[in-house]
Amino acid sequence: MKKLLLATTATALMAGAAFADGHAKDVKIGIILGFTGPLESLAQQMAGGAEAAIKEVSESGMLLDGATVTGIRADSTCVDAAAATSAAERLVTSDKVNAIMGADCSGVTGAILSNVALANGTVMISPSATSPGLSTAEDNGLFFRTAPSDARQGVVMTEVLMEEGIKSVALTYTNNDYGKGLADAFQSAYEAAGGTVTISAAHEDGKADYSAEVGALASAGGDRLVVAGYVDQGGSGIVRAALDSGAFDTFHFPDGMISDKLVENFGAEINGSTGQNPGTDSPGAQKYQELIGDAFNATSPFSAESYDAAALIMLAMQAAGSSDSSALKDKVMDVANAPGEKIYPGELAKALELLKAGTDIDYVGASAVELIGAGESAGNYRQVTFTDGALEVVKYR
Repeated sequence: MKKLLLATTATALMAGAAFADGHAKDVKIGIILGFTGPLESLAQQMAGGAEAAIKEVSESGMLLDGATVTGIRADSTCVDAAAATSAAERLVTSDKVNAIMGADCSGVTGAILSNVALANGTVMISPSATSPGLSTAEDNGLFFRTAPSDARQGVVMTEVLMEEGIKSVALTYTNNDYGKGLADAFQSAYEAAGGTVTISAAHEDGKADYSAEVGALASAGGDRLVVAGYVDQGGSGIVRAALDSGAFDTFHFPDGMISDKLVENFGAEINGSTGQNPGTDSPGAQKYQELIGDAFNATSPFSAESYDAAALIMLAMQAAGSSDSSALKDKVMDVANAPGEKIYPGELAKALELLKAGTDIDYVGASAVELIGAGESAGNYRQVTFTDGALEVVKYR
């Protein structure tokens, strides 16, 4: 009996030491996205991407000597900072997640970062929060994003419109951090290139009638209406009011509007319109689509970036030899960038094995990941047009 007790005590001490080193057998990753709200039509595909990476790693048994990884969903709502903060607090304090994949929209992401992540020392990697303001937010090295800043998107939008011969636009944006940041970045780049913004006007989400807003936009005029909004709320409301009144018949859509839902809502009514969202035609993008198959639409905006965000969290854990955010935060940039063996979707087990052996990796992933500056994507975009009632990818930038 004495020997049994000693053995049991030794086993418990060994287990305790493993947990102290961050080698917990159960790793939890929070997945906080707007499952309700103005981008809910994108959230399922984004969560699906993150969960595909989590499943791949967990089933490999290679993370931290056999850890099981579980994704835990929470609703950011996209727009309600208080609700998003409460949801994130539950993930950290009740669910005890090791890190967070998310959030999605810039305002709620900033709120979670300042109110939850900083206070608890929790790593966040957002796949889609694009406000330029997040580049300089206080983060203690805890915040990263696999999506590029809208400072880059403003330039890409300008290039697309100028190549289309669009020299004047009316601009409306959702009245929050994302909308204002993108509108400012675009207007600055567009005017520097010789274009004219006839009006830059905010709109609120959730209204039943946007005729007044569209009336002001129509009075200012422009060759095209730029709608920097959300496809599931105000953005589509603006487009519907513009079409019904005849104020505009072609539009330019940034990333918050690019979705299967946009085509479902308007079909051929928006033929001739243009847009862009983060995306790449890299080998990793094709491998990701093959990996997902018909489980969901792998080309949906920010789905690839979500796979990559979750993958980077787990690869950084392996590089750090710990699931603790305090350790893994220092390895995210290392695993994301050269030098090292390039890693693509479906190769996470291989990456974990290389890292365990002390070999450097360069995670390319599904979205051609290259983290710069404050830990954000350098930025690749797919340019789209709407033809015959369908979204068509024209080129990549």
